[in-house]
Order: sequence, then structure tokens, then C-alpha cells
Amino acid sequence: MDLEAHRVELTGYCYRMLGGPFEAEDAVQETFVRAWRTFDPGRGSLRSWLYSIATNVCLDMLRSVQRRAMAMDLTSPAAIGTPLGVPLPDATWVQPMPDARVLPADEVAEGRESVRLAFVAALQHLPPRQRAVLILRDVLCWQASEVAELLSTTVASVNSALQRARATLADRKPEPLQPFDKALLERYTTAFERHDVETLVALLHEDATMTMPPFSWWLRGRADIATALSYGDSGCETARLVPTWANGVPAFGQYRPGEDGAYRPFALVLVEFSGSLMVGSTTYLGDHLFGFFGLPMILSHPSRTSR
Repeated sequence: MDLEAHRVELTGYCYRMLGGPFEAEDAVQETFVRAWRTFDPGRGSLRSWLYSIATNVCLDMLRSVQRRAMAMDLTSPAAIGTPLGVPLPDATWVQPMPDARVLPADEVAEGRESVRLAFVAALQHLPPRQRAVLILRDVLCWQASEVAELLSTTVASVNSALQRARATLADRKPEPLQPFDKALLERYTTAFERHDVETLVALLHEDATMTMPPFSWWLRGRADIATALSYGDSGCETARLVPTWANGVPAFGQYRPGEDGAYRPFALVLVEFSGSLMVGSTTYLGDHLFGFFGLPMILSHPSRTSR
């Protein structure tokens, strides 16, 4: 019984259901344990059985947790000069997930929109069973009859749940990202490490957003973000970026120097480009995600890429 062959797609399913990467991996592990104990080939395919177990595990987990969110779900955009406020617990937020853990290699391009932070956050507004129906039908393209069998319900019930879920998400789903030139990443990295505010601002969409979990403080609009980037001693001018991918978009481990000269984790930054401009950035402050993303915990001799 080759369970590992199903790990990535199951992790993607559980992540969309739960909104937390560590919780999703726990759910998959519990699914595998139960599958080893209960799978009977006479009942059908292993894949269907795994999804049935994973759905029940996720529904059980969702009974006792609050809805995860993004800053935009919690408050209005902040005014420039407004204090960051009090940091909120990690469980408040939709947390990022490495692409490699949720997107099969042959589905990376097609699946990116379905793991974007804003889409996963939108899913959290759905009741758990509606969430499962929408993911299975619209993301994973299961037939209504297959979903009905998995949830032990009727096709009519599945179709009704799907209709309600789509209506709820109608105004919450993010606009699809347009393809972008990878040279933009080089421009962004160079400008960020040099704290070149003029170039960073030139890369911004007029309605771009900037968020910084664990704070609910966030900004919307090129002008306000430009003002924030212009503040003195931001730390960006001494930062180094190590690239990765998360939630279908480019991401970077941001490192800053300590007194000993070594560079240590400061934040994980996700950036969304659409066409020729950046439409949003999400900066997860702290080092708690670096190990999960396989990013080093120290850069002993960082150097800028020659430009």
C-alpha cells in the first residue's frame, strides 16, 4: 500500500481545509495511520479511501478551532503612523505552505491559484462540509456522485452545498494573477536589499497591499506603502533574501545581521506579481517557518549577488 504517493495531494487538500501547514501535515499523518488499520481493497480505490478519512479528520479538527484569516478579514487598512498593535496568536492566521508540499510536480502551474493565501483564507468562510464539497468539486474536479459517496450523502445535497459555497465565495475570491516576467524577481530582490525605495514603489500596483502577521495592521495603496517604505532605519538596507516558493507565489527568507555579523532569520516574505507589477506582499515576522521551508537558520557569510 503506497501511501506516500498520495502525500502531496492529500496535504494540499488538508491545507485548503484547515489553513495551517502544520495542522495539515498532522491531518495527513493521522489519515495514513487510520488507512493502515482500516483499508480494504474490496471497498474501492485507496485514493478514495484516503480522501474519505482525510475529510473526516479535518472535519473533526475544525470543530474546536477558530476560523483562520488574513489581516484584511479582521480590520480596515491602517492609516500611516498607526501603531502596529498587539501581535495575535499564530492560530489567528492562514499560514504559508511550501509549494513542494502541496502541489504535485506535474500540476504546479495549474494549482497555484488554488493555494494562494487569499483563496485559502476565503475558503475559511465556508462551513466545513461546504468547504470540503467546493474543494473536491471545483479544485480537485471530482464528480458530484463521487463527493456524495465520500460524504455519505446525496448528489442533490452535494449540488446544493456547492451552489451555496460558490455564492459565499463570489465576492471573496481573489482576482487571478497574470503571468509575470521572472526578471521582476531580480529587480525586486536587488531593490529590497539595497533599500531602493524608488524602485520598490515603481514595482507596486496602485492598489497593492502590505500585511505583516502576527499584527492585524495592514496597508492598501501605493502611496501609503511608499510612505511606510521610506521610514528611516527599516532594516531592509542590511537585509539578505534567500528565495523559495510558497502558496504558488515567490517567497523569500529575509535575514538581518546580528552583533556577531552572522545573518539570522527575520521574516518569511511572500510577494504576488501580476503582469508587470506587485499586487501584494505578506511578511510573516519571526523565524518559526524557516525550518519548515528548509531555509537555513544562519547565513555565516552572506553576499549580494553581483548585479
